[in-house]
Amino acid sequence: MLYAYLLSVVRTVAPIAAGWLITQALRLGVTIEPGPVESLVTGAFAALYYAAFRFAELKLSPRLGWLLGWARPPEYPRT
Repeated sequence: MLYAYLLSVVRTVAPIAAGWLITQALRLGVTIEPGPVESLVTGAFAALYYAAFRFAELKLSPRLGWLLGWARPPEYPRT
């Protein structure tokens, strides 16, 4: 139970911290070359793809899980 709670906190705080760090870097005048921008866009697209099809799998049909590489969503043991 405690592990699941801590994991949920980390999964919430990590994107907030990343966004804050990026914002601070941009305020300090850090410029981003085209290569890293491509990597960022690729990562963002992959995250959006996963989020969209995970949501569709949960709300529309479990069959859509194949678009994520596996037919079933992950199952976590109850403690």
